Amino acid sequence: MYSRDIVGTVITSVIMIAVFTFISVQVWAEQRRKEREAFYRSEVLRKLAESTGEQVQQVLDVMREQDHNEERQRREGGKLAGLIVTAVGIGLCLMFAFLTPGAVWAIGLIPLLIGAALLIHNYVLAPRMEDGGRS
Repeated sequence: MYSRDIVGTVITSVIMIAVFTFISVQVWAEQRRKEREAFYRSEVLRKLAESTGEQVQQVLDVMREQDHNEERQRREGGKLAGLIVTAVGIGLCLMFAFLTPGAVWAIGLIPLLIGAALLIHNYVLAPRMEDGGRS
């Protein structure tokens, strides 16, 4: 009986260490990728500053389009996150309202208000890239 507890603890520990290691390596790899992209982008800009011609404008247009697409994806991700967190808050409010008596349903207000704040930020407060400011 005692050895089963030890085996279970060891297995749990190994799983926790494996998950932590995987997440650490994943974060490191992602940061390294972003660092390389920034380096290559700065090299392209440096070479563009040294050259002239119509191709320079084409490359700059492509880079602006990439920036625009990244900004759009970031905003859409923020909107999706806000919708998901708001839905979770509503679901928790309803679940606690039906399952427990009293004001326990108010626990669901925490994610609901966080989701609402994310949505307000994305739709109202976040600066937009198209006009360089808020719109």
